[in-house]
Amino acid sequence: MRTKASVCARKRRFGSAREAADHALAIGLPLLPYRCDRCDLFHLTSRTKGKWRPLPKP
Repeated sequence: MRTKASVCARKRRFGSAREAADHALAIGLPLLPYRCDRCDLFHLTSRTKGKWRPLPKP
């Protein structure tokens, strides 16, 4: 599904998936990074149903 321009404009942009994931960890929320098809940068989403998540490092 294509990201709406209004949604992209409201969200914070990150240069890499790692930068976005680090930000999510820093604020303590279970968010996943994704590449936006509008701006070609990364945003965070709370939609995790059916998404693959890497196991946390011990």
